[in-house]
Amino acid sequence: MSPSEPSSNRMMQLPRRSVLLAAAGAATALPTYLSAPSTAAGAEQQHNNGMQNMMQDMQQGFVNELSNGGGLLVVAQWEAKAAEAERVADILRRFLPRAQAEPGVKLFLIARSTANAAQFIFYELFADEAAFAAHQASEHFKTFIAGEALPLLARRERSQYSLL
Repeated sequence: MSPSEPSSNRMMQLPRRSVLLAAAGAATALPTYLSAPSTAAGAEQQHNNGMQNMMQDMQQGFVNELSNGGGLLVVAQWEAKAAEAERVADILRRFLPRAQAEPGVKLFLIARSTANAAQFIFYELFADEAAFAAHQASEHFKTFIAGEALPLLARRERSQYSLL
């Protein structure tokens, strides 16, 4: 995936191990969730319930895999200066794939508010504080965030959390 791909063609990059575990879990669980119904009338309901239960289990497995071993969660909120929101969004689109590919990054999401296009929120899960420090020392952080994006912001807030 190149940084120049349109954002609609990008998928969140998941650790290969997480994807394989989720796929294996789904294949193992599918027969349990979709066993033969006792009556034909209950088949559709049983199918819907089975699929919902399987998706919940897969999501829980994914969350467990991400949080395995703890980590440092960083939540950041940005608000772009008036008339700078599109420039900030463009910078973040170029930055995001590089941040997601960093060693020590378990999850890196950036979202834009649907109510106010100038507001952005980041959810960043790092393996530890050293991974976060490496992220901030990376060339792409220095170039895109410190060099290009921060001067375009009216507000920036960050909080750090330890996973329970």
